[in-house]
Amino acid sequence: MTPEIALQTAVRARLVGTPAVVALVPAGSILDRNEQPAPDPSIIMGEGQSIDEGRAISRNLTRAFMDLHIWKKEPSTAGVKAIAGAIRAALKARLALPAGYHCADVYVSSARYLRDPDGLTSHAVVTVSALVEEI
Repeated sequence: MTPEIALQTAVRARLVGTPAVVALVPAGSILDRNEQPAPDPSIIMGEGQSIDEGRAISRNLTRAFMDLHIWKKEPSTAGVKAIAGAIRAALKARLALPAGYHCADVYVSSARYLRDPDGLTSHAVVTVSALVEEI
């Protein structure tokens, strides 16, 4: 396992276990796969990045970023904004990571709201930032 996979596993578990999130997006539509068209509505675990925090000589701290793509057929962006808000609230508390990892910090660092060129779909990109410690 890697810090990135540990984060992804914990984020998905938190989202599917949060009633406010699954009230807006069914747990079966919170996915780590690219599917065309994306289920409506859906949260797709997307791109990521990791950076060595460099604050410890042991090199056991990683800042991991993960993008969550929200898709919803709607004429406005209100629905994807509501889903992004539920994600932000769900990730306010520290995550329980799989064995061997500790979440020192997690938060939503940004959210962007977009209209799909198809004219029918709204899209949001929520970026999650976490400080993961290998223990």
